[in-house]
Amino acid sequence: MNDHLRPADDDDAIDLVVQGSHALAAAGQTDMIWGHCSVRDPRGRGAWMKSSGWGFEEIDQARVVLVAPDGAILGGRGSRHIEYPIHTELMRRDQSVGAVVHTHSAAANAICALDVPLRPLDHAGCLFGYPDPPRFTLTGGLIRDASLGRALADTIAGAPACLIPQHGLVTTGSDLPTAVMTAVLLDQACRTQLTAMAAGALTRWGGREATLAKRAEVWTPQSIRGGWDYLLRTGIDG
Repeated sequence: MNDHLRPADDDDAIDLVVQGSHALAAAGQTDMIWGHCSVRDPRGRGAWMKSSGWGFEEIDQARVVLVAPDGAILGGRGSRHIEYPIHTELMRRDQSVGAVVHTHSAAANAICALDVPLRPLDHAGCLFGYPDPPRFTLTGGLIRDASLGRALADTIAGAPACLIPQHGLVTTGSDLPTAVMTAVLLDQACRTQLTAMAAGALTRWGGREATLAKRAEVWTPQSIRGGWDYLLRTGIDG
Protein backbone atom coordinates (compact mmCIF):
# COMPACT_ATOMS: atom_id res chain seq x y z
CA MET A 1 0.00 0.00 0.00
CA ASN A 2 1.12 3.55 -0.61
CA ASP A 3 2.29 6.00 2.02
CA HIS A 4 0.56 9.10 0.60
CA LEU A 5 -1.73 11.16 2.82
CA ARG A 6 -3.50 12.60 -0.23
CA PRO A 7 -4.08 10.65 -3.43
CA ALA A 8 -2.15 11.57 -6.54
CA ASP A 9 -4.05 9.18 -8.81
CA ASP A 10 -6.77 6.54 -8.84
CA ASP A 11 -4.55 3.83 -7.37
CA ASP A 12 -3.54 6.09 -4.47
CA ALA A 13 -7.18 6.92 -3.76
CA ILE A 14 -8.19 3.26 -3.77
CA ASP A 15 -5.31 2.31 -1.48
CA LEU A 16 -6.23 5.08 0.97
CA VAL A 17 -9.85 3.97 1.17
CA VAL A 18 -8.67 0.41 1.86
CA GLN A 19 -6.29 1.65 4.56
CA GLY A 20 -8.92 3.90 6.11
CA SER A 21 -11.46 1.10 6.20
CA HIS A 22 -9.00 -1.24 7.91
CA ALA A 23 -8.03 1.47 10.39
CA LEU A 24 -11.67 2.04 11.34
CA ALA A 25 -12.14 -1.71 11.76
CA ALA A 26 -9.07 -1.92 13.99
CA ALA A 27 -10.52 0.88 16.14
CA GLY A 28 -13.81 -0.97 16.64
CA GLN A 29 -15.90 1.27 14.38
CA THR A 30 -17.42 -1.58 12.35
CA ASP A 31 -21.20 -1.95 12.31
CA MET A 32 -21.37 -5.09 10.18
CA ILE A 33 -21.62 -3.82 6.58
CA TRP A 34 -22.64 -0.23 7.40
CA GLY A 35 -20.51 2.89 7.70
CA HIS A 36 -18.16 4.31 5.08
CA CYS A 37 -15.12 6.47 4.40
CA SER A 38 -14.03 8.39 1.34
CA VAL A 39 -11.30 10.48 -0.22
CA ARG A 40 -11.73 13.28 -2.75
CA ASP A 41 -10.94 12.22 -6.29
CA PRO A 42 -7.70 13.99 -7.31
CA ARG A 43 -9.21 14.74 -10.75
CA GLY A 44 -12.33 16.37 -9.28
CA ARG A 45 -14.83 13.75 -10.42
CA GLY A 46 -16.33 12.98 -7.02
CA ALA A 47 -15.39 10.75 -4.07
CA TRP A 48 -13.70 7.36 -3.84
CA MET A 49 -15.66 5.29 -1.30
CA LYS A 50 -15.77 1.78 0.09
CA SER A 51 -18.32 -0.37 -1.72
CA SER A 52 -21.60 -1.16 -0.03
CA GLY A 53 -22.36 -4.64 1.24
CA TRP A 54 -19.00 -5.13 2.96
CA GLY A 55 -17.64 -4.44 6.43
CA PHE A 56 -14.68 -2.13 6.97
CA GLU A 57 -12.43 -5.12 7.62
CA GLU A 58 -13.45 -6.75 4.31
CA ILE A 59 -12.50 -3.89 2.01
CA ASP A 60 -9.77 -4.46 -0.55
CA GLN A 61 -8.82 -2.78 -3.82
CA ALA A 62 -11.66 -4.57 -5.63
CA ARG A 63 -14.27 -3.09 -3.25
CA VAL A 64 -13.80 0.65 -3.76
CA VAL A 65 -15.84 2.83 -6.13
CA LEU A 66 -15.66 6.35 -7.53
CA VAL A 67 -19.00 8.10 -7.01
CA ALA A 68 -19.97 11.29 -8.84
CA PRO A 69 -21.99 14.03 -7.10
CA ASP A 70 -25.11 12.77 -8.89
CA GLY A 71 -24.54 9.23 -7.63
CA ALA A 72 -23.20 7.74 -10.85
CA ILE A 73 -20.41 5.17 -10.42
CA LEU A 74 -17.49 6.35 -12.54
CA GLY A 75 -14.81 3.87 -11.57
CA GLY A 76 -13.83 0.94 -9.43
CA ARG A 77 -15.92 -2.13 -8.75
CA GLY A 78 -18.98 -2.71 -6.61
CA SER A 79 -22.09 -0.75 -5.68
CA ARG A 80 -22.27 2.56 -3.86
CA HIS A 81 -23.72 3.28 -0.45
CA ILE A 82 -27.11 4.99 -0.41
CA GLU A 83 -25.65 7.73 1.78
CA TYR A 84 -23.04 8.87 -0.73
CA PRO A 85 -24.39 12.49 -0.44
CA ILE A 86 -22.74 12.71 3.00
CA HIS A 87 -19.42 12.59 1.18
CA THR A 88 -20.10 14.37 -2.08
CA GLU A 89 -22.00 17.30 -0.54
CA LEU A 90 -19.46 17.90 2.22
CA MET A 91 -16.70 17.95 -0.40
CA ARG A 92 -18.76 20.18 -2.69
CA ARG A 93 -19.39 22.73 0.07
CA ASP A 94 -15.81 22.92 1.39
CA GLN A 95 -12.89 22.49 -0.97
CA SER A 96 -10.51 21.98 1.98
CA VAL A 97 -12.27 18.69 2.84
CA GLY A 98 -10.22 15.89 1.36
CA ALA A 99 -11.83 12.98 3.21
CA VAL A 100 -15.02 12.06 5.07
CA VAL A 101 -15.90 9.31 7.55
CA HIS A 102 -19.34 8.17 8.69
CA THR A 103 -19.75 5.45 11.32
CA HIS A 104 -22.58 4.24 13.54
CA SER A 105 -20.69 4.77 16.79
CA ALA A 106 -22.82 3.39 19.64
CA ALA A 107 -21.16 5.77 22.09
CA ALA A 108 -22.00 8.77 19.91
CA ASN A 109 -25.63 7.68 19.76
CA ALA A 110 -25.72 7.25 23.54
CA ILE A 111 -24.32 10.75 24.19
CA CYS A 112 -26.86 12.22 21.77
CA ALA A 113 -29.69 10.37 23.54
CA LEU A 114 -28.70 12.02 26.81
CA ASP A 115 -28.72 15.46 25.10
CA VAL A 116 -25.70 16.69 27.05
CA PRO A 117 -22.64 18.63 25.89
CA LEU A 118 -19.51 16.62 25.16
CA ARG A 119 -17.00 17.63 27.82
CA PRO A 120 -13.19 17.51 27.53
CA LEU A 121 -12.58 14.76 30.08
CA ASP A 122 -9.50 13.20 28.49
CA HIS A 123 -6.95 13.68 25.70
CA ALA A 124 -9.50 12.65 23.08
CA GLY A 125 -12.15 14.95 24.51
CA CYS A 126 -9.97 18.04 24.27
CA LEU A 127 -10.42 17.89 20.50
CA PHE A 128 -14.17 18.47 20.78
CA GLY A 129 -14.91 20.94 23.56
CA TYR A 130 -15.07 24.67 22.91
CA PRO A 131 -17.15 24.53 20.84
CA ASP A 132 -19.26 21.42 21.34
CA PRO A 133 -19.53 19.38 18.13
CA PRO A 134 -22.57 20.42 16.08
CA ARG A 135 -25.52 18.03 16.01
CA PHE A 136 -27.53 17.29 12.90
CA THR A 137 -31.13 16.95 14.05
CA LEU A 138 -33.06 17.33 10.81
CA THR A 139 -33.33 13.56 10.57
CA GLY A 140 -32.01 10.46 12.28
CA GLY A 141 -32.71 8.50 9.12
CA LEU A 142 -30.61 7.90 6.04
CA ILE A 143 -28.97 10.89 4.38
CA ARG A 144 -29.80 9.62 0.92
CA ASP A 145 -30.33 12.71 -1.22
CA ALA A 146 -28.44 15.88 -2.06
CA SER A 147 -30.74 18.17 -0.06
CA LEU A 148 -30.06 16.27 3.17
CA GLY A 149 -26.37 16.14 2.30
CA ARG A 150 -26.34 19.92 1.86
CA ALA A 151 -28.19 20.38 5.17
CA LEU A 152 -25.58 18.23 6.89
CA ALA A 153 -22.81 20.26 5.28
CA ASP A 154 -24.47 23.46 6.51
CA THR A 155 -24.61 22.02 10.04
CA ILE A 156 -20.96 20.99 10.04
CA ALA A 157 -19.91 24.34 8.51
CA GLY A 158 -16.17 23.76 8.82
CA ALA A 159 -16.21 21.81 12.10
CA PRO A 160 -14.09 18.64 12.18
CA ALA A 161 -16.94 16.47 13.45
CA CYS A 162 -20.69 16.26 13.78
CA LEU A 163 -22.91 14.08 15.93
CA ILE A 164 -26.12 12.72 14.40
CA PRO A 165 -28.68 11.63 17.01
CA GLN A 166 -29.92 8.07 16.36
CA HIS A 167 -27.37 7.71 13.58
CA GLY A 168 -23.75 8.09 14.70
CA LEU A 169 -21.08 10.53 13.65
CA VAL A 170 -19.49 12.22 10.64
CA THR A 171 -15.95 13.58 10.53
CA THR A 172 -13.94 15.44 7.92
CA GLY A 173 -10.28 16.14 7.30
CA SER A 174 -7.88 17.50 4.76
CA ASP A 175 -6.78 13.89 4.36
CA LEU A 176 -8.13 10.48 5.32
CA PRO A 177 -5.80 9.85 8.30
CA THR A 178 -7.14 13.03 9.91
CA ALA A 179 -10.79 12.15 9.25
CA VAL A 180 -10.31 8.59 10.53
CA MET A 181 -8.46 9.62 13.67
CA THR A 182 -11.07 12.30 14.39
CA ALA A 183 -13.80 9.65 14.21
CA VAL A 184 -11.85 7.28 16.45
CA LEU A 185 -11.13 9.98 19.02
CA LEU A 186 -14.71 11.28 18.99
CA ASP A 187 -15.97 7.77 19.74
CA GLN A 188 -13.39 7.49 22.55
CA ALA A 189 -14.39 10.85 24.04
CA CYS A 190 -18.04 9.79 24.06
CA ARG A 191 -17.18 6.49 25.74
CA THR A 192 -15.12 8.23 28.44
CA GLN A 193 -17.99 10.58 29.24
CA LEU A 194 -20.55 7.76 29.32
CA THR A 195 -18.37 5.86 31.79
CA ALA A 196 -18.04 8.91 34.03
CA MET A 197 -21.76 9.71 33.90
CA ALA A 198 -22.62 6.13 34.81
CA ALA A 199 -20.77 6.67 38.09
CA GLY A 200 -22.34 10.05 38.91
CA ALA A 201 -22.79 13.64 37.82
CA LEU A 202 -19.87 15.29 36.03
CA THR A 203 -18.16 17.83 38.25
CA ARG A 204 -14.75 18.44 36.67
CA TRP A 205 -13.50 18.92 33.12
CA GLY A 206 -11.01 21.10 31.30
CA GLY A 207 -11.67 24.81 31.00
CA ARG A 208 -11.60 26.63 27.68
CA GLU A 209 -8.06 28.04 27.77
CA ALA A 210 -6.52 24.90 29.23
CA THR A 211 -8.36 22.69 26.74
CA LEU A 212 -7.33 24.72 23.71
CA ALA A 213 -3.70 24.73 24.92
CA LYS A 214 -3.80 20.98 25.49
CA ARG A 215 -5.33 20.42 22.07
CA ALA A 216 -2.47 22.26 20.39
CA GLU A 217 0.11 20.37 22.43
CA VAL A 218 -1.33 16.85 22.24
CA TRP A 219 -2.94 16.63 18.80
CA THR A 220 -0.15 17.69 16.50
CA PRO A 221 -0.06 16.41 12.91
CA GLN A 222 2.65 14.00 14.07
CA SER A 223 0.37 12.60 16.78
CA ILE A 224 -2.50 12.17 14.35
CA ARG A 225 -0.21 10.37 11.89
CA GLY A 226 1.19 8.22 14.70
CA GLY A 227 -2.30 7.07 15.67
CA TRP A 228 -3.14 6.33 12.05
CA ASP A 229 0.05 4.29 11.62
CA TYR A 230 -0.78 2.33 14.79
CA LEU A 231 -4.24 1.48 13.50
CA LEU A 232 -2.77 0.30 10.21
CA ARG A 233 -0.24 -1.90 12.03
CA THR A 234 -2.97 -3.51 14.11
CA GLY A 235 -5.58 -3.73 11.34
CA ILE A 236 -6.03 -6.03 8.37
CA ASP A 237 -2.83 -6.12 6.27
CA GLY A 238 -1.48 -3.33 8.50
